[in-house]
Amino acid sequence: MALEDVLEAVPQLHGATEVEPLAGGLTNTNYKITTPGGSYVVRISGKDTGLLAIDRANEAHNTLAAAETGVGAPFVAAVPDHDALVLGFLEGEVMSPEKLQRGDRIARVADACRRLHGGRRFLQDFDMFEIQRGYIHVVQERGFRLPDRYLDFEPQVRALEQAMRVRTEATVPCNNDLLAENFIDVGGELRLIDYEYSGNNEPCFELGNIWSESNLSLEQLEQLIADYFGRPLRNKVARARVWGLMSKYGWTLWGSIQDGISDLDFDFWGWAMEKYDRAVAEFDGPDFERLIEDVQQED
Repeated sequence: MALEDVLEAVPQLHGATEVEPLAGGLTNTNYKITTPGGSYVVRISGKDTGLLAIDRANEAHNTLAAAETGVGAPFVAAVPDHDALVLGFLEGEVMSPEKLQRGDRIARVADACRRLHGGRRFLQDFDMFEIQRGYIHVVQERGFRLPDRYLDFEPQVRALEQAMRVRTEATVPCNNDLLAENFIDVGGELRLIDYEYSGNNEPCFELGNIWSESNLSLEQLEQLIADYFGRPLRNKVARARVWGLMSKYGWTLWGSIQDGISDLDFDFWGWAMEKYDRAVAEFDGPDFERLIEDVQQED
């Protein structure tokens, strides 16, 4: 069994007194390991995750870099033979969309992102336009399900891509998958976990993805931008909104692929359609053309 092999391979895990499965992983299996010397998390990856654009060597490198900033969990070991990572367990309050929607932690979200983004460069780059193109190839090649009208939006996606390339942001080390549950409040400070999709990316992708994943209001996105950059910036808000739209559109295909390959008892298709329905509302909404204009303007 992979877990037993990991427990044997990592000295810090020797003499474990308790092994507790942790809920929440959709591309891996997580365990809390309690030992006389402390508590740890073991993450063991699932099958075929390469189809989801996950690179485990990239994840391990970036998890260590995030730990060095103090915003990630402490890094203990990578066990490549079993696609496993061992991290220090963070004792704290796991966030939820509802908790972030209250709005009282937005400044701390911005601070945690700035700390991560100020660390050393990650191993690889992340570009949701490229990721989404790769996902389409996998879905079509494997015959996985596509939502109705999905490909009809491709001309609009390419228009967004062209507009976003006019005035690019310098890239920084980003988590790129900051759903609410990847924030843990430890003593009033937010820590960021799960670096499967991490890579060097535009800060506005991180902020827009946070907005999208927790379904924050537009006013809360504007506050997040202002807290991160130190002042309100119309171009950055538009840029984050476009990246939020692209994250919904791209992660929809992540759900389709998982629907086709995963053994987990989870409704990946329903998860994907929730993302997709919100993306469609933005593609068809009244602000789409204005967003294309705003992302090309100076702040």
